[in-house]
Amino acid sequence: MKKIMKTLSLADQAYEMIRNAIISGKLAPQEDLPEEKIAADLGISRTPLREALRKLAIEGLVELHKGRPAMVATFTKEDSLHQMELRRVLETYNINKVAANFDPQLISSLKENISHQQAAVESDDFQHFIDLDREFHLLLAKKSHNPKLTEIIEHANTGVNRAFLVLSNTLPISAKEAVDEHIQIVEALEKQDSQKAKDEMKKHMVNIERRFLVYFQKGEEQQ
Repeated sequence: MKKIMKTLSLADQAYEMIRNAIISGKLAPQEDLPEEKIAADLGISRTPLREALRKLAIEGLVELHKGRPAMVATFTKEDSLHQMELRRVLETYNINKVAANFDPQLISSLKENISHQQAAVESDDFQHFIDLDREFHLLLAKKSHNPKLTEIIEHANTGVNRAFLVLSNTLPISAKEAVDEHIQIVEALEKQDSQKAKDEMKKHMVNIERRFLVYFQKGEEQQ
């Protein structure tokens, strides 16, 4: 990793660089992140580095351990499936609420978001796609008019589900499929077809799980 320029927040720059290294596969799951070495590589002190690592830990990309180095996160099949089941229930319920109240401004915002998703996929900018994918689901969550539900969905889109997209290295395929699924959801909302919107969101969540299981199946076959 190259040294960072001290023009913006050092912690934010360190966060972006380490995150990008994880997304690109330069840092592998379960790889140690020794503070002294990483700080020297980036040309910063340990204080902003620790702040960056804490932020990455919140996103589920890094695991912090007392008394030993942080490490790039990994995930188990069972725990991740439990998290995905919860997300499927929450987001399917939420889309039903959103669809009951037609909002042209929301449709416009979702379409704009999808346009940016398509551009990110076409340019292989999967780091940006991940952020846009999360934004898509949070745009919907914020229209639930239930701040607690919004908060839980936001958390679900920040932790293991988001980490899985990064750590599983399935993005080149899953991103293209996800964009198409997002389009179907928005088209149903625009037609004010509540049942169709609910069905498309459920299908989207099931497909995320399917892509996840394919990743694990490949890993098991290689063992």
